[in-house]
Amino acid sequence: MTETRPNRLLDSIHSPSDLKGRSRAEIKQIAAEVREEVIDVVSVTGGHLGSGLGVVELTVAIHSVFDTPADKLVWDVGHQCYPHKILTGRRDRMRTLRQGDGLSGFTKRSESEYDPFGAAHAATSISAGLGFAKARDLQGAKNNVICVIGDGSMSAGMAYEAMNNAGADKSRLIVILNDNDMSIAPPVGAMSNYFSRLVSSRPYRGLRRFAKKVVAPMGLESPARRAEEYLRGFAMGGTMFEELGFYYVGPIDGHDLDTLIPILENVRAMQDGPVMIHVVTQKGKGYAPAENSADKYHGVSKFSVVTGEQAKGAASAPSYQKVFGQTLTKLGETDDKICAITAAMPSGTSTDIFAARFPERHFDVGIAEQHAVTFAAGLAADGMKPFCAIYSTFLQRGYDQVVHDVAIQRLPVRFALDRAGLVGADGATHAGSFDIGYLGALPGFICMAAADEADLARMVKTALEIDDRPSSFRYPRGEGVGVEIPSDLKALEIGKGRVMREGTTIAILSYGTRLQEALKAANLLSAQGLSATVADARFAKPLDKDLVERLARNHEVLITIEEGATGGFGSFVLEHLANTGALDGGLKVRVMTLPDVFQDQNTPEIMYNAAGLTARHIAARAIEALGRGDISAIERAATA
Repeated sequence: MTETRPNRLLDSIHSPSDLKGRSRAEIKQIAAEVREEVIDVVSVTGGHLGSGLGVVELTVAIHSVFDTPADKLVWDVGHQCYPHKILTGRRDRMRTLRQGDGLSGFTKRSESEYDPFGAAHAATSISAGLGFAKARDLQGAKNNVICVIGDGSMSAGMAYEAMNNAGADKSRLIVILNDNDMSIAPPVGAMSNYFSRLVSSRPYRGLRRFAKKVVAPMGLESPARRAEEYLRGFAMGGTMFEELGFYYVGPIDGHDLDTLIPILENVRAMQDGPVMIHVVTQKGKGYAPAENSADKYHGVSKFSVVTGEQAKGAASAPSYQKVFGQTLTKLGETDDKICAITAAMPSGTSTDIFAARFPERHFDVGIAEQHAVTFAAGLAADGMKPFCAIYSTFLQRGYDQVVHDVAIQRLPVRFALDRAGLVGADGATHAGSFDIGYLGALPGFICMAAADEADLARMVKTALEIDDRPSSFRYPRGEGVGVEIPSDLKALEIGKGRVMREGTTIAILSYGTRLQEALKAANLLSAQGLSATVADARFAKPLDKDLVERLARNHEVLITIEEGATGGFGSFVLEHLANTGALDGGLKVRVMTLPDVFQDQNTPEIMYNAAGLTARHIAARAIEALGRGDISAIERAATA
């Protein structure tokens, strides 16, 4: 339960309705207490801090003015939503954030009626909001729809597609642009705030409509409108939004409740067309360590509230992402055609290491995965060697471009697929579950998966030398297994795996970082007198057919294992075995993949156990297929 303190107004807020009728002074105090609560919660749970701190006043203002959940509040990039969760009846569960059976780190429809739309990826709010607005209109309802977009989402093309549609449709829709680090706004000050209150007010809008009626019979409506909008755009910005059909209000100070609340009340009264409210906020607002951090404490581990120092894990192997960034930088020293591309995640993918050494060859295109892919294709088409580093789950957003702009043209774009597989606290929306299948389906594509950090370094080198087609290499979130990375990197032979351990009865063929569990499973089987071969496929495409056929020929059981969805590596192996007749001789094949569900967040250990991808699951599956051995003994040995 949340600890209560004397004289805290937040203790009396159980839902947004408890904000109604409060004085402005009380609203300000509640906002200050929400900020304290966010800092305190995230210091315990870890998570996204800076974005939530930046929207505290905005969140309090929205919930105090609008009638949520009847009014639909749609967040973009859901990690802004921690203050929203505190105000919507979930404060007593905030310390379960991003934990098993706890609150999601994003908005989630199944979690609360105040979350009408789930958000974890970016630039979805305006499209979804327009859907809510049209559904409202078709059903004859009168509620408001408010979309809060920001945190870089305005760099994504989908936002502009939605605005173009909304402006043409003229549905009543309120979009709040949370402008924090985009630097698209002129300086915010008292004059700007004054004009924003003025143009959102009923008298101004009434005068504007009257003027249009006066000038229309004289044929002057269009020139007059253009002049008025030009002057308003010149003084306040927003010309682009006006051209897209939105009534623009702003920019305004997103931390000034004396400005925010009257403007939101004015906009609430508007009954015609879409409105864009441009608020300027500061990520990390109100917490000095976050304000002074380069990434504004975007994502943090547990930390000390007093000092801001984040908890550090025990020193061990380097993270996979750092191995990628360091290897690419090392290769960049001797090859000036290497370029690194990321979509708003330079630190998340460690391309910032490359950027520090070669800033002119590093490109952060913002949250715009479609553009990132085709931009990389253009670089490749003119002789450069682009490495496009994107989380597996985010590359899904650019899949059409991967197909049409890269694969069909056989352009040598190298895709570094970070966060491939389960991702712990970030849950289903960020899990990299599908890339093996969706890239493996493309003709000519080379697909690799690293079993350890040394293998990842070799795959970066291998991808560099592939100059006639696209390639990818996938690797998980977190630390490597502790193997030494050779200083003299050698490229891998394309389409060839490796045998890690020889046996006679059971063959375990691993694709990716489940290799360590496969080796442990072999030990469990050996304790029962069952001899197991363990092989690392390395490539899903082209498949090492010789290795697959040898394993099938020399063993009674063949197990494939991968940290990906069904329809991936195991399916490729099964297809080859079926086509060659290898299954006709009685070979027993079992395919182990991620389960056919979207797994909620939890610790990696619990998630792998739930997915059935641990050593004991592999060994038990082999015994089940073989028809002999003691599964209960496997269970006892695995938990000993």
